[in-house]
Amino acid sequence: MKKHFNSAAGRTFMGCVCALICEFIYGLSYMFTKQATGNASELALMGWRFLVGALIMTVLVAFKVIKVDFRSKPVAPLLKIALFCPCIYFLGETFGISLTTASESGAIIASIPITSLILSALVLKKKPFPAQVIGICITMTGVLITVFAAGASASFSASGYLFLFIAVISYSLYSVFVAKASNYTETEITYFMLLSGAVFYVVLAVSEAMLHGDFKTLITLPASDTAFLSAILYQGICCSIIAFYLSNISIAFIGVNRNASFMGISTVVSIFAGVLILGESFSIVQGVGAVLILIGVYTANIKRKIPSDR
Repeated sequence: MKKHFNSAAGRTFMGCVCALICEFIYGLSYMFTKQATGNASELALMGWRFLVGALIMTVLVAFKVIKVDFRSKPVAPLLKIALFCPCIYFLGETFGISLTTASESGAIIASIPITSLILSALVLKKKPFPAQVIGICITMTGVLITVFAAGASASFSASGYLFLFIAVISYSLYSVFVAKASNYTETEITYFMLLSGAVFYVVLAVSEAMLHGDFKTLITLPASDTAFLSAILYQGICCSIIAFYLSNISIAFIGVNRNASFMGISTVVSIFAGVLILGESFSIVQGVGAVLILIGVYTANIKRKIPSDR
């Protein structure tokens, strides 16, 4: 992918487009997840999701539709990426959300762009531009407004806050390590992430099912629950394969800081998907939050002389 976009302007444009599409996909995943977790656990959903994604991508590799080559390359960079995302991040997010309120989890997860800026500066030595800091702060404000518009409440769950904090740090470290993994293509990084996620979450899902004597239910879920099947197909193909791939391209092309500035877009998409498809309510306050998110994304990506912060 990189060799086809040698110009700085082309890489910046493609990186921004990839980030936008990626966040749009993540925004719609909320709808599928909400419908699927009524009859299945989060671990079952993630186990099937990553298994589907890994199997499909393995077939593509086997038939040489996509190319990967891990020979004579250090495996440590890939292990760091996969460890933090998908393994630790989704685990922290899942248990964090289950132990806290929606407003708390949404507010804490919204801090990922800020954490990414800090870790990018510390690890990659990439100082953010003033417009990026301002834009991300505006976006974060918009996300917080939309989150608390649904009603603020507190769980005071120390363990829940800890899981969410781990999720925030993990995703930020994933972004940083993707930016450092210059020896690998975006396809190779994505494939390794899916394989790692499949092994990790299938083991957890099977262990959970065996513990509750529900192994048969876990195996037959896709056939017995159409909502669950739709969710794992969407998340396995769109979120795990396509969105991971686009995220990795975006980080490689425009850097951690600019990529992080787009994260609020998924909130806007999830709001409108909930209103238009699920029939959820929509308030003026949420509209204000959505507008602020868009203003923040625009501010963080105002054209400047240096097109990429990588």
